[in-house]
Amino acid sequence: MAKRDFYEVLGVQKNAPADELKKAYRRLAMKHHPDRNPDSVEAEDKFKEANEAYEVLSDADKRAAYDRYGHAGIDPNMGGGGGGAGGAGFGDIFGDVFGDIFGGGGRGGQQRSNRGSDLGYTLELDLEEAVRGAKVKISVPTMTECEPCDGSGAKKGTSASQCRSCNGSGQVRVQQGFFVMSQTCPSCHGRGTVITDPCGSCRGEGRVRKQKTLEVKIPAGVDTGDRIRLTGEGEAGAQGGPAGDLYVQISVREHRIFKRDGADLYCEVPIDFADAALGGELEVPTLDGRVKLRIPEGAQTGKLFRLKGKGVKPIRSHAQGDMLCRVVVETPVHLSSEQKELLRQFKQSMSDDGNKQSPNKDSFFSAVRNFFDGMTK
Repeated sequence: MAKRDFYEVLGVQKNAPADELKKAYRRLAMKHHPDRNPDSVEAEDKFKEANEAYEVLSDADKRAAYDRYGHAGIDPNMGGGGGGAGGAGFGDIFGDVFGDIFGGGGRGGQQRSNRGSDLGYTLELDLEEAVRGAKVKISVPTMTECEPCDGSGAKKGTSASQCRSCNGSGQVRVQQGFFVMSQTCPSCHGRGTVITDPCGSCRGEGRVRKQKTLEVKIPAGVDTGDRIRLTGEGEAGAQGGPAGDLYVQISVREHRIFKRDGADLYCEVPIDFADAALGGELEVPTLDGRVKLRIPEGAQTGKLFRLKGKGVKPIRSHAQGDMLCRVVVETPVHLSSEQKELLRQFKQSMSDDGNKQSPNKDSFFSAVRNFFDGMTK
């Protein structure tokens, strides 16, 4: 079957710069890597195809020969003058582009392949704890280092030995014609060592499952969605590998009184009819205690009053937010006969005065009358 154009394989234009070639190759290699598609022949073929294309196009001389003569320019079996595609070797390319992801390139790769998994933990806080900061103890189920073998996985008094298949590199090379491919060693799974006499407690894993208790320091001003990283508090690495990290996700519980919006706090303040009409002073709550709020005469439901500096200082800002109090006028209920009679007299006095005390009501019903008069014309 004829080979596809290398630029087409990588999905780039012929004038694509080196960094674009690298990004395209990285994307394809991650997608089709054999470790991610262990049972897919198609993925393996596409992985090899992408590797061959990048090996040629990332080399200035080979790319020039390919651009001039096509595949014949880089295949010695076709008489081209560009040199064989296997010259640099797969390991060189793979180590350059993906060494930090799949662990290619010797001992550094072994350390990464043994690294423990990162963990996530959702921590629920009260609003007061989130605003002021706190120290909270959490219990996390995780893999911890095996004590009898000190995390090595080998029985006490013994140690792991170098893998004979890869000579301790964790990688083996497989050659298919001119194409050389580096793969994770199947004998040691990339670790470079094998354990012949495993620890009885962890069965050679170097770690055991336990419940770990940690004290987490919560900085003041955190909010729902914020994340705290605890380096090295994730799962212990296999056979002495480095531990992963623990990510603590913050979730703030709903408060009975306040609602938070960034740096500001909101609360609803119910007031009775008389206070709304006559005005006065009320005590309202804040996170720092009670403060006096002056209500002017004729306050309406929905009126907002701002208390400067009574909000939250967010974790990423030095500015203190405000507290916004929304007035809600309550209609009186469970009235006595005497109270009802007084309200009737009050209503009559307002009607006698021409509804000047209710301008919104008067303008609304005036608009309603005009609306219906227009429909009858």
